[in-house]
Amino acid sequence: MPEPVPADAPPEDGEPQTTELTGLFVERPPDHVDAVTGKDVTVIAKVDSSTLARKPTMKWLKGKWLDLGSKAGKHVQFKESYDRDTKIYTYEMKIIKVVPGDAGGYRCEVTAKDKCDSSTFEVSVEASQQEGKEDILSAFKRAKKKPEKEEPEVDVWELLKNAHPSEYEKIAFKYGITDLRGMLKRLKKMKVEPKYSEAFLKRLDSCYSVEKGKRIVLKCEVVDPDIQVTWMKNGQEIKPSAKYVMESNGNIRTLTINKTTLADDAAYECVVGEDKCDTEVYVKEPPVTITKLMDDYHVVVGERVEFEIEVSEEGAHVMWFFEDIELTKDKDSTKYRFKKDGRKHILIIQEATLDDIGMYHAWTNGGHTKGELEVEEKQLEVLQDIADLTVKATEQAVFKCEVSDEKVTGKWFKDGVEVKPSERIKMTHTGRFHRLVIDDVKPEDAGDYTFIPDGYALSLSAKLNFLEIKIDYVPKQEPPKIHLDTTGNMVSQNTIIVVAGNKLRLDVEITGEPAPTVVWSKGDTPITGTEGRVRVEAKKDLSSFIIEGAEREDEANYTICVTNPVGEDKAMLFVKIVDVPDPPEHVKCTSVGEDTATIIWDVPKFDGGAPIKGYLMERKKKGSSRWTKLNFDVYPSTTYEAKRMIEGVLYEMRVFAVNSIGLSQPSLTSKPFMPIAPTSEPTRLSVNDVTDSTCSLKWLAPEKIGAGGLDGYIIEYCKEGDTEWVQANQEPCERQGYVVRGLPVGEKINFRVVAVNIAGRSPPAIMTQPVTIREIVEHPKIRLPRELRTKYLKRVGEKINLTIPFQGKPRPVVTWSKDGKPIDPKVVNIRTSNIDTILFIRSAEREHSGKYDLVLQIENMEDRATIEIRVVEKPGPPLNLRVTDVWGFNAALEWEPPRDDGNCEITGYTIQKADMKTKEWFTVYEHNRRPNCTVSDLIMGNEFMFRVYSENICGLSEEPRQSKNTAVIAKTGPIPYKEKDMCCVPKFTQPLVDRSVVAGYSTAISCSVKGYPKPKIIWMKNKMIIGEDPKYLMQNNQGVLTLNIRKPSTFDGGKYSCMAVNELGQDEVVSHKSFHTDTESETKVLKYFKIAEKHLCVFLALEAVIYTTPPWNSVLSSCGLPLLC
Repeated sequence: MPEPVPADAPPEDGEPQTTELTGLFVERPPDHVDAVTGKDVTVIAKVDSSTLARKPTMKWLKGKWLDLGSKAGKHVQFKESYDRDTKIYTYEMKIIKVVPGDAGGYRCEVTAKDKCDSSTFEVSVEASQQEGKEDILSAFKRAKKKPEKEEPEVDVWELLKNAHPSEYEKIAFKYGITDLRGMLKRLKKMKVEPKYSEAFLKRLDSCYSVEKGKRIVLKCEVVDPDIQVTWMKNGQEIKPSAKYVMESNGNIRTLTINKTTLADDAAYECVVGEDKCDTEVYVKEPPVTITKLMDDYHVVVGERVEFEIEVSEEGAHVMWFFEDIELTKDKDSTKYRFKKDGRKHILIIQEATLDDIGMYHAWTNGGHTKGELEVEEKQLEVLQDIADLTVKATEQAVFKCEVSDEKVTGKWFKDGVEVKPSERIKMTHTGRFHRLVIDDVKPEDAGDYTFIPDGYALSLSAKLNFLEIKIDYVPKQEPPKIHLDTTGNMVSQNTIIVVAGNKLRLDVEITGEPAPTVVWSKGDTPITGTEGRVRVEAKKDLSSFIIEGAEREDEANYTICVTNPVGEDKAMLFVKIVDVPDPPEHVKCTSVGEDTATIIWDVPKFDGGAPIKGYLMERKKKGSSRWTKLNFDVYPSTTYEAKRMIEGVLYEMRVFAVNSIGLSQPSLTSKPFMPIAPTSEPTRLSVNDVTDSTCSLKWLAPEKIGAGGLDGYIIEYCKEGDTEWVQANQEPCERQGYVVRGLPVGEKINFRVVAVNIAGRSPPAIMTQPVTIREIVEHPKIRLPRELRTKYLKRVGEKINLTIPFQGKPRPVVTWSKDGKPIDPKVVNIRTSNIDTILFIRSAEREHSGKYDLVLQIENMEDRATIEIRVVEKPGPPLNLRVTDVWGFNAALEWEPPRDDGNCEITGYTIQKADMKTKEWFTVYEHNRRPNCTVSDLIMGNEFMFRVYSENICGLSEEPRQSKNTAVIAKTGPIPYKEKDMCCVPKFTQPLVDRSVVAGYSTAISCSVKGYPKPKIIWMKNKMIIGEDPKYLMQNNQGVLTLNIRKPSTFDGGKYSCMAVNELGQDEVVSHKSFHTDTESETKVLKYFKIAEKHLCVFLALEAVIYTTPPWNSVLSSCGLPLLC
């Protein structure tokens, strides 16, 4: 059980405490909380966790037993928050719309490993001021309607006190009682006049408590073992079944309830005729714990969010909160949806917005988890820009672009004017692609075209060039000429950049007469295909080079050569294929902190043909399938510090590379890593011992260890004035103590201890002052155990193992001796260590007895101790046993003590006899202390022999001593018998006693009488014979006469007499008896019980107090007990 932490005493005035506390609480709830009916009230408590090894647990209780955690809901709510800077937990209990039933005593209890603290406070509920005001609308009611009568205030306590248990629920519902169990508990504690039960010897307990699903047994004891009982639940009779098992065993009646449910939380009664005893059964519902915690989310605006948890039981009630606001299902809003799937509970946010940023909580009556939602605005990325086009008349012009969001719409503009669709101009939106198609291009279509996405400050522009064909007269002989268009995808005179996967179409105008021959080559290899992915298409005065779905292998130098009879022309182009980069490599965690981790990786092998702009990182918990983005803006470095993680939880990371083309595939997942922090410094570092070359240190474990555990300790030292620390141990020391050796004598040395774990070294614990390396002289002292301070007895053959601790510095010289002579090491083994010496004898013999002297000596100082050891065994038989005299049926025996007493005192003798005929031995006396005895009850006419065993602490002697002579019992004649006359007049040997008792409790008066022949007994009240009245019960047991009066009243008081009559005479005794209703005697019983409970006469004293008023002091005086006031 946790050790209670003392808290400051409350202030003398009734104000809330504001002084600094010594317990776990840094802020307690006020002693008194005033609440108003219908209003909300909040109680706050704060706990300092800076000195705790783990998170504290808070319980809110009402009264002494009701755990409010199981009542969490719309009426009672709990909240917990943690400040990382101050390490203070803040706990809040909020009561929504206070009702009168919320009044009473409360307690908050915090526990953390081996510490606990609690604080009590009282909540009082006042009526709302608006309750007394009349509704203004009542003034407009019809005059014929009679005004409603004001209902008088109802005392709920009085209603519950007088109501039947079956009506408790109805009263609670009518008057708004939320804590019915607590009120019933306090109601039972009220002082109630006790009712005597004739049917029950032992009633049911006032209440029983059981956990849901367990078994409970209700047991009572009745007077009549044959009577039948009836069990009731909330006023309804219980029928026997597998759930309810009723048993009868003698006077005991039991009701067993198997597999209890919340429906078994009720009032139970055991009914015997018109008498009954009742009890309350409280069924505790086990708390619902959260088995799968909530994950954090990092999304962009418009994305769907699903917070998922898993609880321990199906059908459990889970409350969702956003910060301090409870989330409920609203018919008018579809923003939040709540889903249950077995033990899974899911909170769904359809489209996240910036207003949804914050912490989300899930509460059950036995657990809490939270997750953070981060929402960032969308950033639209351009995956493919618009390219400039050069087209001829009647041809088709297609502008195409690709953006990252499929849902984004946009508009097309020409020279700043929005383009409207027509039969010739068409605009399409398919997925992430937006196209503008212009059929039958005309000269007026030339210009600047722009695409602007809706909702983004972004525009994509390209130019449409109209190629006008002029027919001029040329001579028939013209050398070939290549006309290259250097606009569009060309970044230089001979380089064309193509995004991998896109289509490249290069239209080259050719002139010359006669028509030249065109040859395309990739390097030195001609391209002749007119079909396929890479092909050449020829038209009049135009040669087109086409690559469908460009790949990295298509990057090369391409040559176009045109020839005719007049001449030749060549042009060289370099086609550069750009792509998204390869994923980063070798992602790993290099260091961790309490909630941080440092991640590094290598750049991609291939950058995609474009410079790497940066990286995007994602993380997830191990075992989870949901990745959380860590950044939305590209991160330029290859080293990243991830923050806001949970210590002790395994995480995994992956990285994306980003260039101007797009996002790479994710890297391989890093090895799992766990954010952990070094422990705090060890505590209470101190010096245990110092010698001329060593120093023994000891310390306690760090207060905060964390999820990384503790691998051991490193001990370091340095001379005073030096700054270089020397490590004393190469491997971490697991124990909380270490001896540093090889230290210089007389030097002042500083010591420090560091705790290490997987996260590294903790802050050091440093000695406040240097330690001087010099052995301290300590006087020798023998710590002789208590059992060795007197004679130490052992039996022959047993082993003797004496361990005697001692102290002294430097190590003292130990010397043993026996009876002043040195001990023979062959007989007695001596072993000595630094702290004790051991004397060992494997098998003790009689010669080992004696006085053993132990001497400790340090230089001229010494200490001595003497131990007396006595080895004992069984004694020998007695000597000279003889029969000294015989008379009647008796024989006198005498003997002498044995020669060998077994090295200890003779404790007694055992005497046996045997008939000479049968020679069977029978024990006459055991443990006889004297060396003589008289044997009686011998049989007449027989001859007897005797033997005696001697005895000590080891037992009886091995052999007995038999008597030298025998005892003969002579026969004698018969003795005449004379019958004695037993007749006598009746006479009372114990009179009646005057008494005054409490009315309503059965009482009895007693006396005793002797007489022969047996006298007739007559009881009288006020000289009137008591007949067969059932109120009185008369008993006669061996002359002890008792008159029992059942439930007497004040009218039963008077003069009671008892008369005994036989043929020789009569005798009479008289007693005065009175009855009163004063409870003073009960108070005296309780007061006196604490004084008299240790005395042997306590029961006699209590009986006197119950049945007498003035005479009980005289009884106490006769017992030697102090009198009461």
